[in-house]
Amino acid sequence: MSEARPSTPPPPSNPALGRKVPLTPEQVKRIEINRLKAKALRAQKEAEAQRKAADGANNLSSGGNHGTKRPYSAISTQAGVAPNQRDARSNTPAASRPLDSIEPARNFTKYVEYDFSTMTDTKGGFLTVEDDPHNKALHARSTEEESKPAHMTMKEWERFQLLKKLREQRSGPYQPAISVYPERNPKCRECASLEVDWQWLDLLRCAVCNSCKDKFPEKYSLLTKTEAAKDYLLTDPELKDTELLPHLERPNPHKSTFHNMMLYLRYQLEEYAFGKKWGSAEKLDEAYEKREEAKKKKKNEKFKSKLNELKKRTRVEAYKRSKLSSGGGEFGDDLSNGGRHIHTWGRPIEDADGVGVKSCVECGMQVEELEL
Repeated sequence: MSEARPSTPPPPSNPALGRKVPLTPEQVKRIEINRLKAKALRAQKEAEAQRKAADGANNLSSGGNHGTKRPYSAISTQAGVAPNQRDARSNTPAASRPLDSIEPARNFTKYVEYDFSTMTDTKGGFLTVEDDPHNKALHARSTEEESKPAHMTMKEWERFQLLKKLREQRSGPYQPAISVYPERNPKCRECASLEVDWQWLDLLRCAVCNSCKDKFPEKYSLLTKTEAAKDYLLTDPELKDTELLPHLERPNPHKSTFHNMMLYLRYQLEEYAFGKKWGSAEKLDEAYEKREEAKKKKKNEKFKSKLNELKKRTRVEAYKRSKLSSGGGEFGDDLSNGGRHIHTWGRPIEDADGVGVKSCVECGMQVEELEL
């Protein structure tokens, strides 16, 4: 008779005993919390073991406790800690700390003694725009003009900038209305149109429309301050006088930190230069030619003075070399050098350029006489 084989056990009489019961959400939550606590406790123990091992290695390398930094609790004599300071010596749980406090890193808890959230940034002792908002030296432009306000969206900010530009130019919805009385409406000085440029009318005191500005560039073109001073020989005080010569100011295209450009109307410059200052265009040309001649004369005089200085230095150097050479004598001595000709100079005479020239009595050689 063969041995009995192991057989499958019969199913339980109660089917509910062999079936797995699912966990409730409260049980799952409690299991997860316990797992995280165990994980944090294990990490804390490992960090403490590493710190002790590092302290032991430092003590062995430095020879005991010599040279190691003592904790703050060992040298502190305060009985308590101020409420605005963090007590790093006590293991205060995180739940009891204030919400706005700054928690230090785990490795630097024993060095943190102050609550940085209660400290004030003094900007290194320098003055800022918040200290003196009306001081223009602290900021070239207002921060409100450069930065977008927090309560505005980008689309609203762009619309605000566009309206501000139209308001400054007095165009679009901000253009002045036309009066019902015809005599009160400014008209273009060329075509008598009512569509005048209001900005030019306010700043330049010139009523002209945009089409006439393009049609007559010889009258309504804008010149810079440098061009006005060079072409019409105007001085700086005259160009800065707004009652005498009105002008427009525009940002400098070369660099934003430079001074603004001052733009003048050509016909206003010509009326003042030809009618009041010089009298006519011919007289302006004569004054310009006189100035150019004076510049050339001054340049030639400067060149001649430098040339004379160079000649003087050359003569002095030649005299020094002849005196130091062998067989030489004093200046003017008659040396018998094998019958060599010695010049006998006459009295110096000034030529057309005002330079003294003297000539030899015997051979007639001429040289320039320079005073040493």
